[in-house]
Amino acid sequence: MTVASYKLKLTSDEVMTFVAEVFPESNKYGFKIKHLVPGKLILTMSIRPEDLRPGGTVSGPTMFCLADIAAYILILSHIGRVELAVTTSVNINFVRKPEPIYIQAVCTFIKLGKRLAICDILIQSGRNLKTVAQACATYSIPPLALKPMQDSQ
Repeated sequence: MTVASYKLKLTSDEVMTFVAEVFPESNKYGFKIKHLVPGKLILTMSIRPEDLRPGGTVSGPTMFCLADIAAYILILSHIGRVELAVTTSVNINFVRKPEPIYIQAVCTFIKLGKRLAICDILIQSGRNLKTVAQACATYSIPPLALKPMQDSQ
């Protein structure tokens, strides 16, 4: 599937409303969609004191959280309100120390299929938005339309 063939099913507001409904604890992280177009999402995250590790840098689990939710939001924005799309795997590489002032995820599709979605995520930090981590997330997508059960009578 080429980038030109991707189509959004949910707007930024619609996907964030849905995520807040099915994953209410996500509200505490301050995620905001900066940019959403077919095949690409830029998601920002507010850094809180509890997101820092010793040494005053953003913790690895915080960056992992941003990468995972960015993939989830990008996928949902393209497949619609499918709450049971679930993470199958995430691999993350930390490449430099992030500044504790701002992080964002630039998330793009490697593949969006009927049952599997794979996303590339760059985590960026600071005024110059240097890449501080790179992740690859794979999601399993449940069947979108189940045939109605036949009555056994």
